Amino acid sequence: MLSHEEKVSRVAQQLKERKSTAPLTLKKKAVSHEVPKPFDKRHSDEKLDISDLDEIIQIDKERRFCIAEPGVTFSKVVDATIKYGLAPVVVPELKTITVGGAVAGCSIESMSYKFGGFHDSCLEYEVVTAKGDVLICTPDNENQLLFQMLHGTFGTLGIITRLKFRLIPVKPFVKITYEKYRSLEEYKEAIWGHYIKKDTDFMDGIIHSPEEYVLSTGNFIDKAPYTHNYDWMSVYYLSTATRREDYLKTPDYFFRYNKGVTNVYPKSLLGRILFGWFINSNVTLSAANRFRKFMPSNIIPITVDTFIPFSRMDEFMDWFKKEVNHFPLWCVPYKIVRKYEWISDEFLKNVKDELFLDIAIYGMHRDNPKHYYRIIEEKLIELGGIKTLISTNLYSEKEFWSIWNKENYAFVKRQTDPENIFRNLYEKMCRASRGLDG
Repeated sequence: MLSHEEKVSRVAQQLKERKSTAPLTLKKKAVSHEVPKPFDKRHSDEKLDISDLDEIIQIDKERRFCIAEPGVTFSKVVDATIKYGLAPVVVPELKTITVGGAVAGCSIESMSYKFGGFHDSCLEYEVVTAKGDVLICTPDNENQLLFQMLHGTFGTLGIITRLKFRLIPVKPFVKITYEKYRSLEEYKEAIWGHYIKKDTDFMDGIIHSPEEYVLSTGNFIDKAPYTHNYDWMSVYYLSTATRREDYLKTPDYFFRYNKGVTNVYPKSLLGRILFGWFINSNVTLSAANRFRKFMPSNIIPITVDTFIPFSRMDEFMDWFKKEVNHFPLWCVPYKIVRKYEWISDEFLKNVKDELFLDIAIYGMHRDNPKHYYRIIEEKLIELGGIKTLISTNLYSEKEFWSIWNKENYAFVKRQTDPENIFRNLYEKMCRASRGLDG
C-alpha cells in the first residue's frame, strides 16, 4: 500500500507529464452522487485514477479534528470517529457520499441550521493543480481564496487530495421528536423559534402536503428505551407522518435517509421484503450510470435542491403549489455562516436572510423535465434563491455568472488550471453535463 505522500506524488507527476490539453475527468472508487446524466461528456473523457485516495490519515480526539483523503466515505468516517465519542460537524444523509464530494458539492444536513455545510467545518485542504503543483490551502494562508473557492465548484479548480475537518462530541443515541403543523405559517414559526434558541441538536423536516408539515427535531442522548433503523422494511420519511417520537443509534440517525429521502425504491411491500435490504442510493446510482446509454432520459426523476431565503418561503410555496405541485418535499434549514467568496457580489448584495430553507425535490416524474428545471431556475432568480448543480442546469451563461462569482473563479482558475483541463464550472455543470460543447 502506498503512503499518502506517494499517492499524491504519483498524481502530481502524471499531471506534470501530461501533454494533452483535452478535458480530464477523475476516476474514483465511490459512485457519483450527482443525478445520472446519460449524455455527459465526462463519460468519454480521459481519466486520471485517484481511486486509492480513500484512507483516514489521522483522528485527533483531543483537538477534535480528522485528516482524511477525499475518497473516504462518511460511513467510514463515522465508524472511525464514533469510537472516540466524536463525529463530523455535518454528516450528509447518504453513507457513500465522500468527504471530498461533500466539499465539491457543498453537502448539508440537519445540523446545518447551526453550522452551515460540511465545507464550513473544514480547516485545510491539500490540492494538486492541473500543472501538478501541490498546494496547502487554509482560510488564512497565501492560498486562502483557493480554499474558499473550492467549495461548490465540483473539482474544476484542482484535485483535493487531503482534507482536515472539525469533529464534535456525540452521544450513542438520538431522540427525535416529530412536531406536526397544518400551515406553512406555523411551520416557519417553529423553525425560526428553534433557530433563534438553538435548543435542539438537529432540525429538518418533511412537507408531506400543503396541509401536513412535519418538523423533526433531534437531540443526542446517553440511553434509549428502544431503537429503530431504516435499512430495510421501514421508510424513514413515511414514519415522520405517523410517529410522535423515535429513538435511533447515532449512526442510524445520520444515515436514516440512506435508502432514499423521499424517493425510496422499491415502494411495494413485496418489493421491500425481497429487495429492500440491499437496494439503496448507492446501488441505484451505480446501476443508472452503468446502463445510462439505454435509459430514456424521461425516466430519470427530477431531483433538485432549492435554497430559498426564509423570508421568501411563502412566495415560493404559493408558486410551487400552482406550477409544480409535487409532494413530499424535504426541508433542511441552512445557516449562511459567511458571505461566500464563490457567490457573486451581485447576488450577495440582495441577500438579507441569514437562514435559508433547502426545499429538496426528489423523485418527481414529469413528461417534460427540462420545463420544470427551467421554471424552477427562473423562480429562484426572482426570489434571490440558489440551487445545487447536481442535476440538469439550464442557466444561460449570463444568468449563471450573476449568481456564481466569475471574477474570483477566473482569478483562481488562471493559477490552478490555466489550460482548462478540468473544464470551467459553467461549461462542466451546464453544458458538458448535457452533452453540449463548451
